[in-house]
Amino acid sequence: MSTIVTEHDGLMLARFESSDRVFEVSFDALEPTDVTLRFRRDGERVGSIYNDKGTDRTMARLTTARDGADFIGVEVPKGFVEEVLDAATEAGRVTDETAATGYRLRVL
Repeated sequence: MSTIVTEHDGLMLARFESSDRVFEVSFDALEPTDVTLRFRRDGERVGSIYNDKGTDRTMARLTTARDGADFIGVEVPKGFVEEVLDAATEAGRVTDETAATGYRLRVL
């Protein structure tokens, strides 16, 4: 398993890769709620990280560029989610730090 979470080309780049899956997203803002992190780029939601129906699974979701509500979802480890949230917070890209604290308490 490898991860990259860094600033790149004016955006945050978050990438998780394992032997059977890859998740990558570029975003300029991370919008936390109680149980979801929403990736935003140019004001549009491009993906999210959420808990799968109250289970231990943490899922990352990318919205496709096609019309409609198509998406791609993969399971990601909570360590990766924490790394994304930490880096976005340090870079000043979290839209609501109070909500981010609540997310940490409920999900991480």
